[in-house]
Amino acid sequence: MDRSRVLIIGATGNLGYHLAKASINASHPTFALVRDSAFDDPQKSQKIGSLSDAGAVILKGALEEEKRLVEALKQVDVVICAIPSKQALAQQNLIRAIKLAGSIKRFIPSEFGADPDKVRIHGMDYNFYSSKVDIRRLVEAEGIPHTYICCNFFMSVLLTSLVQPGLKTPPRDKVTIFGDGEAKGVFVKEEDVAAFTISTVDDPRTLNKVMYLRPAGNVYSMNELTEIWESKIGKKLERTYISEEELLIKIKETPYPDNMPFIFIYSAFVKGDLTYFDIESSGGVEGTQLYPQVKYATVSEFLDTLV
Repeated sequence: MDRSRVLIIGATGNLGYHLAKASINASHPTFALVRDSAFDDPQKSQKIGSLSDAGAVILKGALEEEKRLVEALKQVDVVICAIPSKQALAQQNLIRAIKLAGSIKRFIPSEFGADPDKVRIHGMDYNFYSSKVDIRRLVEAEGIPHTYICCNFFMSVLLTSLVQPGLKTPPRDKVTIFGDGEAKGVFVKEEDVAAFTISTVDDPRTLNKVMYLRPAGNVYSMNELTEIWESKIGKKLERTYISEEELLIKIKETPYPDNMPFIFIYSAFVKGDLTYFDIESSGGVEGTQLYPQVKYATVSEFLDTLV
C-alpha cells in the first residue's frame, strides 16, 4: 500500500519538527508548510534546511493565506497541525481550506496535551482547552475525517523540574507536593509523541477516534515521582504539601500567564484529569497498545539525564 502524503503545519516548531522527521523516517512523502518569514529566522531556517535535506518538500504559505493553503492541501492526503495551543482557533482557516481542497483523508488538529473534552477546569484555563473543544466540534460538524492525539504532558514541560514551578532542574533538598500527591500524571517525550502520531496516519483503527498515550513507566503521581528521584540521588527530600484550597489561592493571586503551570498542575495532579477515565469505554484507543513496536523513553530514563 502506498503511504499517505503528509503535510505538517508548524514544522519549524519543537513538536512540528519532530513530526516532520518522524514522517520522513516512516517513508511518508512529507511536506512542510512554512511562512516566508521563517527563512529569515536562523533557528527556523536551519530546521527548514535539515528537513529539506532529509527529503521533505518545503511549501511556502500560512494559515491566513487561503490560496496557498488550498494549493498545499491538494498535494497531500493527511494534514497534521502543530501550531501553538494558544493559536488553536487559527485552525478555523485550515478547516475551511480542507473543505475547499476536498482531498484530505485525515486531519490531525493541534491538540497534543490533555483531552479538552475530559478536563474539569473549564472557566479557569483562559480558553486554553475550550478553544480546542471548539475546533473539535467544527471538525466534526464539517464531517472531516480526523484523529485527535492526547499525549498529556511533554517531558520537557514539567518533568525537568519534578513538577516544581520556578525551578529549571529537580530539587535536591525540598519538594512541594500538590494535593495529596496521589493523582497520576502522564509524561511523554516529544520525539515519541511524534512517532506514535505518525503511526496513526494510515491506520483505520484510529480514524475518527481519540488516541491517548499512557505508556507503562510514564504514569506517576507526585509522591511516586518524588520517590523515583530520591532513589536516583540517594537522598530523602523534605516534603511540603500544598492543599487544593491553597493551590487555588496561588492560581488566583498569580497573574496570567505565570499562573498557567499551576493551572496545569491543578488539573493533572489535584483533579486527576489525565487518568480519571477509562480509555476504551470513552471510545478512545491507547497508542502503546496499538503500536507496541514504537520504542519510547520512560520517566526513569529521562530523570537519569538530570542526575
